[in-house]
Amino acid sequence: MLQDQNQHAPTPKSPYQPIEDYAMIGDLHTVALVGRNGSIDWCCIPCFDSPSVFGALLDAEKGGFFRIAPPDMAGIGCKQMYFPETNILNTRFLSKDGIAELTDFMPIKEVGSALHYHHIIRAVHAVHGSMSFEMTCRPAFNYARDAHTVHLAETGAMFHSDHFSLGLATSVSLQEDGQGGVTAHFTLHEGQHVYFVLESAKDSEAAPRNMSNHHYQELFRETMNYWQTWLAQCQYQGRWREMVQRSALALKLMTYAPTGAIVAAPTTSLPESIGGSRNWDYRYIWLRDASFTLYSLLILGFTHEAEAFMGWLDARCHELQDGGALQPMYTISGQHDLTETTLDHLSGYRNSNPVRIGNGAYKQRQLDVYGELMDAVYLYNRYQSISYDLWQNLRRLLQWLSDHWQEPDEGIWEVRGGPKHFLHSRVMSWVAFDRALRLARHRGLPAPMNEWMQTSSAIYEQIMQEGWNDKLQSFVQYYGSDAVDASSLLMVLTRFTGANEPRMLKTIHYIQKNLTSDAHVYRYDPAKAASDGQAGSEGSFSACSFWLAESLARAGRVQEGRLVLEKMLSYSNHVGLFSEEIGPTGEALGNFPQAFTHLSLISACYNIDRALNGQLRS
Repeated sequence: MLQDQNQHAPTPKSPYQPIEDYAMIGDLHTVALVGRNGSIDWCCIPCFDSPSVFGALLDAEKGGFFRIAPPDMAGIGCKQMYFPETNILNTRFLSKDGIAELTDFMPIKEVGSALHYHHIIRAVHAVHGSMSFEMTCRPAFNYARDAHTVHLAETGAMFHSDHFSLGLATSVSLQEDGQGGVTAHFTLHEGQHVYFVLESAKDSEAAPRNMSNHHYQELFRETMNYWQTWLAQCQYQGRWREMVQRSALALKLMTYAPTGAIVAAPTTSLPESIGGSRNWDYRYIWLRDASFTLYSLLILGFTHEAEAFMGWLDARCHELQDGGALQPMYTISGQHDLTETTLDHLSGYRNSNPVRIGNGAYKQRQLDVYGELMDAVYLYNRYQSISYDLWQNLRRLLQWLSDHWQEPDEGIWEVRGGPKHFLHSRVMSWVAFDRALRLARHRGLPAPMNEWMQTSSAIYEQIMQEGWNDKLQSFVQYYGSDAVDASSLLMVLTRFTGANEPRMLKTIHYIQKNLTSDAHVYRYDPAKAASDGQAGSEGSFSACSFWLAESLARAGRVQEGRLVLEKMLSYSNHVGLFSEEIGPTGEALGNFPQAFTHLSLISACYNIDRALNGQLRS
């Protein structure tokens, strides 16, 4: 299913590449986004949520970039692919005079090593004929807020700011470009190579060291072996295997190795509509993703990653707020403060502002996260028994939920227009008690069973009475509303109700008729839904589209669900990555790539494959 698009680089009319024109490399601490034009336009070092050193993605003039490409892209074809079963990127430039390749990767860092050192290795190779290149490395430290100095050496250049340094090693002669960067021009003939190694350090005065061909080949083989060995653990052998494996590789790249946490996306402030203000920082970990994450990792056979992520969740459960409350998101290291600020000196992707760092939604009440957490624990317990200490904290959590589940909240979509009695929050509150009851029965754990059963029944009946709109013949977004929300599809995926429940069938029909365009499912109709506090429109939400495909399959409409899935897979970019949303002409919108979308893709592929094999229960 992976597309092999042969497109030309963006025209000079716009300094911004389409979001879908990027691929991702990384070292399990951070990533870099590499455009099809050979430019690294986003990279935060040393961690996902560190300040950016290359941020042209959010401001083409000030943000900083590291580009290697022919100086004149007119008439140059571009192809981009990953080396098989790896996250090593290959970008090819094709012209009538020659073909050249740019290979990009980051050597994998072991936990416990010097975490502040990171390397981006870029190798240029003339495959056929000759080709000229221009290299420009122009960092912009701390989201382009910190000044820096440039020092040239025989072996490359050093970039020093007050708090961070970068070294660029190469055998090519460099010159300062007068804008805080260095540049080089060189021509390669068939068979020739040149290497560029960018090294990070908190403070380093040492001149960068050039990389020999032997050293490059050694690191390339080690990195290739790491990814292929890791992916060999994947047990999935069904249909769409290549897309499932690419999603697994993308999720691994978005994993912070020291804690096992998976970021929602490695970017911030990529807009949900061009020129709009729905621009959020996703470089954190949402509890909402927990059950999808554990489910996807375990069904694919990645038990080590599941254990690591469960360890991160376990730690959060030992940090409950007064009475047992949880906040909806945390930093990659588990910190609680995600204070949101705006970077008004950056123009934003294609003038979509504000640019935000931090995420104010961490202070919200989002009752659905309790269900997602309990579902994740339940899934993990089927693989390995949970500890008594964790169970004690879960009981505290459930006691808090028992006291508060009837209160309004900001819900799954983190609205900023005021709390409501959201249906999805009620459904996931039911899931929390349902999974707790199942755990207690299975393990014989001490629990107030009668109290939980009464609460579970009360939530279920309230949902059926207050969440159903008889006029619309559909479940609605929040009690008393006329708005329908695609998150209702999760009522099937969480087994709150069967897919063939008459009310669920009617809700699926309503969503298909009113919130779906071809295979694209929108979260809700903004004109009717609860206000999210932001003006403007948004694209279709890719995860919702995968939920619809899986729900149709579970309802026995397997071929219909398969068609929705097949169409959605065609909207991946050229290397199999998905953003948060899809625009009306198929363009990527929102933060990229998005873990939630890839998790939903894995679930849909897995279960529709089972349905086609006659193995899926509705």
